[in-house]
Amino acid sequence: MTTDSHDSDPRSDASTPDAPEPVNPDGAAKRPGAEKVSGRRAFMGVAGSLAVGGVLAANPGVANAARGRGVDDLLDGFDSSRRDPRVSPLDHELRLRALRVRVEAAVDQFEEPIAPHPNNGDEERYPNKIGTNTRGLPHDERGEVDPAAYRVASRAFASREWDDFEAIPLGGDRKLVSPIGTLAVSLIGTTPAQIGLPPAPALASAERAAEAVEVYWQALLRDVPFESYADSSDVADAIGEINRLSGYTGPRARGRVTLGTLFRGSVTYADPRDRSGRTARHVIPPGVLNGPYISQFLLRDIPYGPQVIGGKIRTALPGNDFQTEYDEWLAVQNGISPTRSIAYDPVRRYVSTGRDLAEYVHGGAPLYWGAALLLGAARSTNPGVPGGIAAPLSPTNPYLTSRTQASAAATFSLGYLQSLLPFGTSREIRATYWQKWFVHNNLRPEAYGGLVHHRLANDARDYPLHRDILESQVVELTYDAFGSYLLPQAFPEGAPLHGSYPGGAAAIAGVNVTLIKAFFDEDHVIEDPFVPDPADPTRLVPYSGPPLTVGGELNKLATNAAFGRNWAGIHWRTDAAASLALGEEIAIRLLRDERRTFREPFEGFTFTRFDGTRVTV
Repeated sequence: MTTDSHDSDPRSDASTPDAPEPVNPDGAAKRPGAEKVSGRRAFMGVAGSLAVGGVLAANPGVANAARGRGVDDLLDGFDSSRRDPRVSPLDHELRLRALRVRVEAAVDQFEEPIAPHPNNGDEERYPNKIGTNTRGLPHDERGEVDPAAYRVASRAFASREWDDFEAIPLGGDRKLVSPIGTLAVSLIGTTPAQIGLPPAPALASAERAAEAVEVYWQALLRDVPFESYADSSDVADAIGEINRLSGYTGPRARGRVTLGTLFRGSVTYADPRDRSGRTARHVIPPGVLNGPYISQFLLRDIPYGPQVIGGKIRTALPGNDFQTEYDEWLAVQNGISPTRSIAYDPVRRYVSTGRDLAEYVHGGAPLYWGAALLLGAARSTNPGVPGGIAAPLSPTNPYLTSRTQASAAATFSLGYLQSLLPFGTSREIRATYWQKWFVHNNLRPEAYGGLVHHRLANDARDYPLHRDILESQVVELTYDAFGSYLLPQAFPEGAPLHGSYPGGAAAIAGVNVTLIKAFFDEDHVIEDPFVPDPADPTRLVPYSGPPLTVGGELNKLATNAAFGRNWAGIHWRTDAAASLALGEEIAIRLLRDERRTFREPFEGFTFTRFDGTRVTV
């Protein structure tokens, strides 16, 4: 059985309470030779060990002592001082076991090292902060941040104190998004500082220019149906230009960008062989290049008890593009609420274009809750009643082999999974926003578009952009269409007021899809797949092609949700790709802590990571 790097640690067997400890007749767990001390004294002993561990974190014996003798002392102390003779011995043992699980989980989490947190150096590199996210602060007419305002913000980033953030001068009525919220302590999973990301591409790099060319093309091609790409000369031009980019890290087939790989998702990990955390490893998740661009989970009607969540969505009319005029762009950089709004199509339809996908992920869609419902619902034999995919549960689910017991919302059922999905989202946001505010503070594509405009329209040679964007075909086509070199946005407000890297929505996709893969059989083939009718996207037509599996379509769901924000113009490829890996790691740590709590005979959650490797947690 394959295990991940966390479970390969031999201490994992000792810290996972899969079997009950021997019990004395009075209900207290047997620990021969353990010194009986008061609960408070034992607790203070463990606290002291942890405090020493903070100073001598490099000494593994300190934390091992806290896990072993210190934890035993703590449990024995609470056992002797808190046992009530009126309480059932089994009930008392359950309370002790809960204490052991919580303490050992805390000690194990403390032992996780702080990950390296390299950034791209742009904040220090440019005194005028043109490579840093400054939106929401006051800017001059050129779009450069007010230096005094930025100094106040920098003090808040350094102190991480509420009052210092309250002192930041804003340029408009929009507020910075949740910097202090990232510092909440998570009782399950891990702390943000213990997960690392490779740095985002630097402002002047070829990789950043390649990502800019890609997102400019996505803006121009928002209204072309995915199923009609083969007939579009503009799509052919996009493929040709992206193939010439030296810094492009997206999917290829036999070394070339093709119709089947264009704009498809990828995932970026920090290469573990580089202990500095600076080297990125780019992978294509299994199934993402198979079949249609849009995942089956975004197209199907979702059975929800006696109700149905329809697969058709509200979509924006073609041509809803924002921030192409300079005054509007500058107002958004200052944090002023937009004065224009999206014009919607009165007819609902299935997701069939990049603009549709951007609107779907604008906020509030039943992406992962809906996917779990679809997987758990039975197929329908009535053409008038929507059915589900009826995917089998994961083969590791212990209730599949139980003769007398069925699962419920307590553990291992669909209800239990549904309780983990929003919880994982909350913990992921803490980790992602911590990276945004306190490590990277990376430039958004809309702000980069302002630099492109000034460089090309106003000959701003002090903006050091790579020639791959300055000499690109797509930037000239953008000027021909809109009269500026600014990046057209699908949302009137542009991006939320925090940095671009990593992407919150993308990491939400990573954590939720990973949790779902841990509960269902990824190899199950989806019957009767569909695609939107290119001639009439209000209806679906059968898909014919290679089989589509649950695991592959879940991976595609994750990349659709992550890269859908790129279609809106508010994120880069790196934002989406690295965030999927971040969300996956958050899910793994959450599942590891949940596994500690189970009493069922359970060997662990087994699933396929985005890089194609099998892992057991």
